[in-house]
Amino acid sequence: MKTIVTHFAPDVDAVTSVWLLKRFLPAWHEAEVKYVPAGKTLDNDIVDSDEDILHVDTGMGFLDHHQTDEDTCAAKRVLEYLIKVEAKNNRARQVVTGDIALERLVEVVNDIDHFREVYLPNPMSDFYDFGLVSIFDGWKLIFGDDYNRIVDLGLLQLDGIYRNFQNKVWAEGEIKKNGIEFKTIWGKGLAAETINDEVVRIAQRMGYTVAVRKDPKKDYVRIKALPASKADLTACYNILRIKDPKATWFLHASKKMLLNGSIKNPESKPTSLTLREIVDVLIKTKK
Repeated sequence: MKTIVTHFAPDVDAVTSVWLLKRFLPAWHEAEVKYVPAGKTLDNDIVDSDEDILHVDTGMGFLDHHQTDEDTCAAKRVLEYLIKVEAKNNRARQVVTGDIALERLVEVVNDIDHFREVYLPNPMSDFYDFGLVSIFDGWKLIFGDDYNRIVDLGLLQLDGIYRNFQNKVWAEGEIKKNGIEFKTIWGKGLAAETINDEVVRIAQRMGYTVAVRKDPKKDYVRIKALPASKADLTACYNILRIKDPKATWFLHASKKMLLNGSIKNPESKPTSLTLREIVDVLIKTKK
């Protein structure tokens, strides 16, 4: 039986290390997870002496990091190990090697493990308390020493975070490859024809005042302006309703969001306008 060993009250680094091994190391998907006092090994055996037992974030072995002052963590060491395993086995399909989403996820875990969240902008904001660190802290208060419960929940959380990182990396690539930049009276805009809806949020995070996405499969359109901007999409809404009266157009009460078609409303009619035609409306809109 393959066994992964980590410390009592596992934190984000420990659980991420377990997640990496169980999700990406062949033959370790069903490995049992056991717990020891921090720094110790299972049954006080010599660390890394059994190939079927991997110690992470404890034991001072090759998947621990507490024996060094390097800017690293257990999760980073596990990822490096997985890459070496792939290289050694010369696997036809490289899973973790070159996975930008996975690398970025682990870098965040490393920052968390070195308490760098205290340097985030406005670190006292309640917004951050919706993050994984606070969720783990809450689980420890709720579940106490039921570490398996914490790890199991953590694995599911990381599945979701990893999938979102993949989507984010994909969206960034879509913007770089297919993004159309344009100017509006409120500021710069970006438009893209893609099935990836994350493009809108990424464009706003990049500082574009207006972001537009057209779904090439469903022809749905989303137009969003930055919440704190002076943008008012009312004029665009009126023009688009005239240009394509058969389409379903919805202007949000904030006047910052203009939607055509939605999976939330299967009765809505998609627009027949092209992305370029929609962008031209935004470019020509006057106050």
